[in-house]
Amino acid sequence: MSQEKYIGMDVHAATISAAVRNAEGKLLMECVLESKAATILEFIQGLRGTLALTFEEGTMATWLHDLLKPHVSRLVVCDPRKNALMRDGNPNDRVDASNLAELLRTNQVRAVYHEKHGTRALKELGRSYLTLTKDSTRVMNRIKSVYRSWAIPCAGTSVYSRHHRAEWLAKLVEPGVRSRAFI
Repeated sequence: MSQEKYIGMDVHAATISAAVRNAEGKLLMECVLESKAATILEFIQGLRGTLALTFEEGTMATWLHDLLKPHVSRLVVCDPRKNALMRDGNPNDRVDASNLAELLRTNQVRAVYHEKHGTRALKELGRSYLTLTKDSTRVMNRIKSVYRSWAIPCAGTSVYSRHHRAEWLAKLVEPGVRSRAFI
């Protein structure tokens, strides 16, 4: 009898629904785990045999991947939207975890996660750049909107310049408005 176990996890910020199937597809166990490293590792270490595990790509995928990779023989972070079985039936966390375990057992999940030696650092730098760009644009728009709301023309970029700040602030007569424009 094969000792292979296939684990599907439906991951959320507070809890993880987990389902375990054997090599024949029989559902051996379902449970809800707290999304904490110690709890998850205790669950994994309590299972015997060769373990294969899958969960959906999401905000916690990197952390969970790095936590569980050393404890299982096969780990697949997947995008369940590409799997037809995930759309069948009434979706809930328990059913999703069970379906993920079945898809893993039948080799129907495709990995979408690239380990830390791949593009993780580049993705983080890209996210940082986008966030900084959006934040800077929002602040610049807010500064110009203060001047426009008082019918003060503010074309160009000198309104943002540290060297011209006193000149621009002098155009605002209300102290409360001036404090909004002074960043």
